Amino acid sequence: MALLYGGLVLLVGVSLLFTCVILLDRAIAHLPVYDTTHGPLTITDSNGHRLQVANSLGDAQSNATSYLLHTGLIYFAIIAVVGTTAGYLLAKQALRPIAKLTQTARALSTETLDQRINLGGPDDELRELADTFDDMLARLDAAFDSQRLFVANASHELRTPLSVIRTELEVTLSDPDADREELRRMGAVVAAATERAQRLVNSLLTLARLQAVGGGELEVNEPVDLARLVPSTLHAVAAEAEAKGVRIETEVESAVTTGDPRLLERLIGNLVENAIRHNVPGGWLRVTTGHTPDKVWLHVANGGAVIQTDVNTLFEPFRRGGRVRTATRGAGLGLAIVRMIVGAHRGKLQAAAPPFGGLTVRVELPRDRDEPAQRAHAVTAGSTSGLGS
Repeated sequence: MALLYGGLVLLVGVSLLFTCVILLDRAIAHLPVYDTTHGPLTITDSNGHRLQVANSLGDAQSNATSYLLHTGLIYFAIIAVVGTTAGYLLAKQALRPIAKLTQTARALSTETLDQRINLGGPDDELRELADTFDDMLARLDAAFDSQRLFVANASHELRTPLSVIRTELEVTLSDPDADREELRRMGAVVAAATERAQRLVNSLLTLARLQAVGGGELEVNEPVDLARLVPSTLHAVAAEAEAKGVRIETEVESAVTTGDPRLLERLIGNLVENAIRHNVPGGWLRVTTGHTPDKVWLHVANGGAVIQTDVNTLFEPFRRGGRVRTATRGAGLGLAIVRMIVGAHRGKLQAAAPPFGGLTVRVELPRDRDEPAQRAHAVTAGSTSGLGS
């Protein structure tokens, strides 16, 4: 850039110098003292001699041009040096943001993606470039966080079926008297756990792809009735609820949305498991579903201790009651997965901590437009003693 600036100064300087020479010649030629249209002009010197002035026009032009070129070249050289130096300093100043951007890029790694240029200054092209680079870093930082979250979610969800497989294998193989029926039973349990793990992996991969592209269509997108998913999820936690003395109440009516039934079942399951595990002995859990003309909703409320922290922090990974989870049951990712599933289905998630304790979570999803309005009806209402009432 400094050479370009210097070359531009040289080109402009040479053009101006030769333009001045041409204009000077023409100016001398048009002076009245050199106008010979009415015959040669004469002047008388101090000695009384008469001289023809017109005959000295060529000498005047030559002398003036020579003086202009010699003097102009000296000033031109000074201007060229000053212009090139100024161009170098200007280029250095103009490229300083680029140098800062390069320095930041060289210092980046997966652990320093939180660094930003924060150029500031006038709102010009370089400022726009620096802001664009900062935005790119923010997207990269979010992408790496999503990747780490995906690994943690996968570990959390796959731990249960893998533990079942390992336990069954160890128990069966440690029994020297295990017969064919026992081996068949072990094989059936392992097959079911493997199938569950495969479903979870496929669902988590779908979530990861959706998060990577910032949204999109689900691979499985079919009508799903939330009310039909509630009984199976409650049955899965029935033993744990009964052991803890948690009373379960349901009031569900048809709530048909469009989405992935495996993910939606995992959503309800995570909310119900969270409500049971963080409840108090002898507490309660209430699950309701319903619909409006344009959306369906799922409401899960439970008793428990009073939550002192911001409810939104409960949906962050590895959090329990606003604290980092250590040495506690579960990995603290259940509600984080719930938020991801709701986002993948373009839904809305709301949570509140009542002053008397516990947590209430409301999930709103778009209603299936092909679902006839008259199909909605009440399914159950009340409590079930077999589930810990």
